[in-house]
Amino acid sequence: MKVKVRFFASLKEQFGRDGLEVNTAFSPATVAGLRAHLCAQYPEFAKAISQVGRLRAAVNQDMADDETPVGEHAEVAFFPPVTGG
Repeated sequence: MKVKVRFFASLKEQFGRDGLEVNTAFSPATVAGLRAHLCAQYPEFAKAISQVGRLRAAVNQDMADDETPVGEHAEVAFFPPVTGG
């Protein structure tokens, strides 16, 4: 499976990169499965998540939850919740 992953805001700063490409299958093929795969493959991603806290996600620019499917050639963005006024 080929998935483009992007990181934003403080997650990008903590992880030290703004994106990467996943070229291996992960199971389940969901947002939660991708996050677990990234934590297993990139310990620095797991550390960044622990420092940032809760994450939001979008799949192909649509807001997503943990159960949202991630298909071939999807773009998945991870970012902390945003506040503003």
